[in-house]
Amino acid sequence: MSSDKIRVLVAKPGLDGHDRGAKFIAQSLRDAGFEVIYTGIRQTPQMIAEAALQEDVDVVGLSILSGAHMTLCPKVVDLLHAQGQDDVLVLVGGIIPDDDVVKLKEAGINAVFGPGTASQAIADFIRQSLGAVIE
Repeated sequence: MSSDKIRVLVAKPGLDGHDRGAKFIAQSLRDAGFEVIYTGIRQTPQMIAEAALQEDVDVVGLSILSGAHMTLCPKVVDLLHAQGQDDVLVLVGGIIPDDDVVKLKEAGINAVFGPGTASQAIADFIRQSLGAVIE
């Protein structure tokens, strides 16, 4: 990992302008001891991948409600791999149909969290996946 703290980039890909959930998760992860960078709304996959590289993050969290998850999320994964960030954990949050969850995981998404997921469960998943303990 890049530092003592796990670095998480939270991004809103696509044209979805609703970011209340993304801001809540970003603050919850900060409160749980993570270093969090929030990119804001209406980010392209290229912008997200570039920010992930520049910020040297361990995790990219994509919050998406627009229905474009099957296009945008795998594109972010592809761009991360193209720039050598194969070890970055990629998470998706939003309203995702069950059939699409399977397809997203096949496309390289590490986990999908739906509405109502406890922020502690997301923090625990990140820690367990990266083999880290944050005090």
